[in-house]
Amino acid sequence: MEEKGKGKERWKASLVNLSEMGANLDSLQKLIMKKAVYVDEETFAKTSLSSEQARIIKALEQRIETLERELDAAITAAAHARAEKRQAEVAQRASELRAHEITRELENTTNVFKLHTEELRAKQEEISRKDDEIRVLESIIKTLAGKKDSSTANG
Repeated sequence: MEEKGKGKERWKASLVNLSEMGANLDSLQKLIMKKAVYVDEETFAKTSLSSEQARIIKALEQRIETLERELDAAITAAAHARAEKRQAEVAQRASELRAHEITRELENTTNVFKLHTEELRAKQEEISRKDDEIRVLESIIKTLAGKKDSSTANG
């Protein structure tokens, strides 16, 4: 029996809730009727169009801001690239100057080497001439010594 009593109480509470909800809906409907603004279709269409245009303008403004940030980033990157290019050009010029200096040093060293080689050849020729002169003198000495020996043997 207790269960039947509890079930009836729940049923009554549900009915009370439903009737309160109905009253709330009626009062909400009356409030909407008092506060509602009615417009004709043309005004509604214009307002809808204006609202859509406002949303589009907002989206375009955001896109413009994004593109401006991207442009700023691209400009910054280009400036960095130009600075790096200038640094590379300066380094290249310095390398070219160093290469020219080294080439001049090599040319000077080559010229000095040629001069030393010429001096050595001249000395070699002089030594060769002196060597020939020494051989001639040795031959003369041998010849004279041979004549002297034969003249002492004869005399």
